[in-house]
Amino acid sequence: MCVAHDIIDVMLRSLKGLGHLLIAIFSVLWYRFPSRHLTVIGVTGTDGKTTTVTLIYEILKAAGFRTSMISSVHASIAGKVYDTGFHVTTPNAWYIQKYLREALNNGDTHMILEVTSHGLSQHRVWGVRFAVGVITNVTHEHLDWHGTFANYLATKISLLTRSRIAVINRDEAESYTKAMPKLVRKKYITYGIRREAMVTPKNYPFQTTLWGDFNRYNILSAIAATCQGLGVDKKTAADAVVSFKGVPGRMEVVADKPFCVVIDFAHTPHAIDVALQTIRQMTKGRIVHAFGSAGARDTLKRPIMGRMSAKYADVIVLTEEDYRRESVEKIMDEIAEGITAGKAVYRYPNRQEAINFAISIAKPGDTVILTGKAHEKSLCRGKVEHPWDEFRAVRLALEKESEGRNKNNNVKQNKI
Repeated sequence: MCVAHDIIDVMLRSLKGLGHLLIAIFSVLWYRFPSRHLTVIGVTGTDGKTTTVTLIYEILKAAGFRTSMISSVHASIAGKVYDTGFHVTTPNAWYIQKYLREALNNGDTHMILEVTSHGLSQHRVWGVRFAVGVITNVTHEHLDWHGTFANYLATKISLLTRSRIAVINRDEAESYTKAMPKLVRKKYITYGIRREAMVTPKNYPFQTTLWGDFNRYNILSAIAATCQGLGVDKKTAADAVVSFKGVPGRMEVVADKPFCVVIDFAHTPHAIDVALQTIRQMTKGRIVHAFGSAGARDTLKRPIMGRMSAKYADVIVLTEEDYRRESVEKIMDEIAEGITAGKAVYRYPNRQEAINFAISIAKPGDTVILTGKAHEKSLCRGKVEHPWDEFRAVRLALEKESEGRNKNNNVKQNKI
């Protein structure tokens, strides 16, 4: 039965992939091959794509280029901002070609695309001519779709092989740099911090307000793509970097007194690891981490996410994150399998209640970090997308906590 199920699953995905390809072919023809007249930069990787795309966008604008971009947060096309949809990073092929044509008609010369492994494997970027392909990192994610890490890795690398210039993280020596021999006939640019590379903090120094080493890598990848790949001068890039305040929902501090509250999109083991490691270095008190894992997605990563959280968090609050038709209790069970015994763990299936609790127990000097939703505007429960705003959820929790604190103070005063 399992073999038959797998065969049927592969057949259904193949048919779906064929449908995407047909849409892509029709879209490219309908919009008359717009990418042929634009300098298109594609950015892929497991984590850091949105920040890197936005950094490249800001650097190119600072250099005087008319530029558009499509990221998981939004599309900025010809001066207009578009929502890119629920839980979607790379739009379908029709919208990609539409946005490319709109940018071209506006007189834009450059376009930056955030490209996912789904977007690549489903042919959503078929027909897009990439001048530069950037890869950030490749870690455990989306194995529900790709089956194996090798397949996932190969899909990510396919962006580099189809790009005229490949931008590669030199420090990722044990993952995709093994594929560098395949790129030997291609112009490639390397960046890194620990290993020798063409772009490093030494030869391309910069200052930034962004937290963490992971953002230093994002910055270096953006500098490599723009300076080494497209000829932008160092000073222009450095000036753009120092003024860049980050992307909404990416290690964003939404409250800092008497305790800190941070919202981040981390939804992979690696992203949780680096985000909490950064928070640990900047927190005097406890780390309270509230998160879940998406349903109908990669299940193997769930205990690993729990293990990464337990490395740094003092208190873990498990909750929902688009559980779809899976049991939210089952998802929390699977995350909990990786959490160290003896760690303080609380479970709130309702995300607002989880955030309320996390903030209610925070003390001065603590950091509450909420991961997994960030900018997304809906929570998928069953088959229904319910409106969701993580920032509003935090405001409500802070207001509730403030009301409770004031009420307690009044009771104390009355006793006196």
